[in-house]
Amino acid sequence: MSNSFRNLKRLEDGIRVSIPTDEDGLVGRECPNPDCLGYFKIKPGTGLAGEDLPCHCPYCGETEGQDHFWTQDQIEYARSIMMNEVSKALKADVKEWDRELKKGSRNSFIKLGMEFKGQSHPIYQYEEKQLETKITCDYCTLEYSIYGLFAFCPDCAMHNSTQIFKKNIELAEKLIALSAQEKDLELAQILLVKSLETVVATFDGFGRAYCEAYAMKTNDPDKTKNISFQNIIKARISFQKAFEYDFANSLSSNEWDLVVRLFQKRHLFSHKMGIVDDSYKEATNDPQAIVGRKITITPEEIRELMMNLLKIAEAF
Repeated sequence: MSNSFRNLKRLEDGIRVSIPTDEDGLVGRECPNPDCLGYFKIKPGTGLAGEDLPCHCPYCGETEGQDHFWTQDQIEYARSIMMNEVSKALKADVKEWDRELKKGSRNSFIKLGMEFKGQSHPIYQYEEKQLETKITCDYCTLEYSIYGLFAFCPDCAMHNSTQIFKKNIELAEKLIALSAQEKDLELAQILLVKSLETVVATFDGFGRAYCEAYAMKTNDPDKTKNISFQNIIKARISFQKAFEYDFANSLSSNEWDLVVRLFQKRHLFSHKMGIVDDSYKEATNDPQAIVGRKITITPEEIRELMMNLLKIAEAF
């Protein structure tokens, strides 16, 4: 048989399989690290351009070639297509062999032929999972989706903690704007306090996410992961021990003093009904504060705090 396995041999160069995307044009990915196996999605055509670019797990930072991040569903889907293509090629080859055998034994006492009873395999069907957060990377413009909020970009590997921090700061600015429109002075003050609490909580979330992402680069990863940024003075000391970097160096002394003062004011509003105590005076040396009286807060202070915290975040 001169053309034996002709159709099967055509498959030696491989079978091209197009992986379907979800309704938003994103395709699923799965971390190859057995201790992670995190699921995320990316949008092809966005992000970095080039050949053989690596992929980074947004959760654990694992870095491998793109072909290491197939999901189990995608593998099963590709396998089902491959089995169908092989079956079709084999069926076509058997038909050709049958024709040649019948033709060759046409005038023979023994008639030869061949039959293939194989059947097509069903194509494996699946849907990509729904995730919680859609992100467009500020650095490389990759569109991707993840569980949770903070992550490494699968393309450029930049952590999105600063990007998320900036977006949440916008909420604090909206609260300040609402306070300016409020005629009830007591309610306006409540909105300002809420704005301050939002700024501090946002920076705490940012700092914790950063420490979680880069804890393995420190001598004590477990301790680094537990650094809290609610108390900015203690956070500065702990962060410096972990990363050998003083984040207060990104500010002038006056800017750092304001950060400390506003964090201490947030503590008074949250735990002391806004009443000045000795601890506040000792931590801030605020000349306008009087022990036993209510502390004040202004929109200008909060906006300056946001600017200073953004400097710290970008310096990270």
